[in-house]
Amino acid sequence: MQEPNFRRYFVGHAISVVGTWAQRVAQDWLVLTLTDSGVALGISAVLQFGPVLLLGIWGGAVVDRTDRRRLLMATQAAQAVLAAALGALALAGVVQLWMVYALALALGVVTVLDTPARQAFVGEMVGQANYVNAQALSSTVHNAGRLVGPAIAGLLIATTGVGIAFIVNAVSFLAVLIGLMRMDPAALRPRASPAGRRKHQAREGLRYVRRTPDLWATLLLVGIVALFGQNFRVVLPLLAQETFHSGPEVYGYLTAALGLGAVLGALFSAARETATSWGLLLSCLAFGAVNLVTAAAPVLVAAYAAMVAMGFVNIVFNTLGRSVLLLGSDPGMHGRVLALHGLVFLGSTPFGGPLLGWICEALGARTGFVVAGATALAAGVALFPRLRALRRAAASPPSRMV
Repeated sequence: MQEPNFRRYFVGHAISVVGTWAQRVAQDWLVLTLTDSGVALGISAVLQFGPVLLLGIWGGAVVDRTDRRRLLMATQAAQAVLAAALGALALAGVVQLWMVYALALALGVVTVLDTPARQAFVGEMVGQANYVNAQALSSTVHNAGRLVGPAIAGLLIATTGVGIAFIVNAVSFLAVLIGLMRMDPAALRPRASPAGRRKHQAREGLRYVRRTPDLWATLLLVGIVALFGQNFRVVLPLLAQETFHSGPEVYGYLTAALGLGAVLGALFSAARETATSWGLLLSCLAFGAVNLVTAAAPVLVAAYAAMVAMGFVNIVFNTLGRSVLLLGSDPGMHGRVLALHGLVFLGSTPFGGPLLGWICEALGARTGFVVAGATALAAGVALFPRLRALRRAAASPPSRMV
């Protein structure tokens, strides 16, 4: 926080992310109201995150050869316009499912550039020694928004309807735009970037990750957990509505409990000075165990407590994943490496969202947590020997040739 540019970004992002989470809850509840279908929730997630799967690697190459601050100003403004459009349609009472789908798809296209740009921009605002701390603080803000935004959205939906929640999000983007405009570009850290446009820049990112064991192991763990374990926007509305026979307020409170745990997890992560793939593996195993416990929660109070624990281990895992990728890659590759992270983290949603929605519709929301826990544990056990060998190799002193 001693870095003025990071401080300005931090404050603006802290305000904006509250609106982002309010919109996510409102959009999910709107889709559920229009369709009463878990599969429709999954399709909405597909449209919003599918573009990352198709265009994510290209987006990373663009981020690595573009002024990231200016790019973020453009993507944040575009998201504000999309939120305002959805709010206007909802307030006018003319919103239909295809309109929600179309705007979700447009938001997904913007995300292709916005996500890797935001994550890579950290490397320009702070020095390498503060990467882990800065990522953790960013996660703290993100999940403080998850704590406050859904609760606000639940109350707004219950009292005024979903439209106001979308308008709140649109206005909140002004804060991050002001923060970006007030930055001092001369104080940003220089980065090595590709010299102009040339062919195969995106493919270079794939080869780079493939040559680095820590990076590909990290992406594999992130991909498995994201595919099966982080579809909260599909599982939690069904848990609130069908398992506990409640309304949007309970969905908002469940998401807020997840956010509370995530804030605690982010503060825990902020105290760490290093990030390793071994630590990521341990947090993956913990995530799997907490999902299985959550599946057995007998009453709503227990579900709230389980969501706090879920949020804690989930954000520790996510923060470690991004930090390992930043610390383990060259600054000139940050955009492409983090775009690959976005591809497996967000791009898995087009498959995991509908799949978990179908499973929860057929077998109940609790089954979604069982699937999430079992797959996370299986991935951790499968990579355990490989990452243990890398850990031992890193701890062993180099051999000396005589």
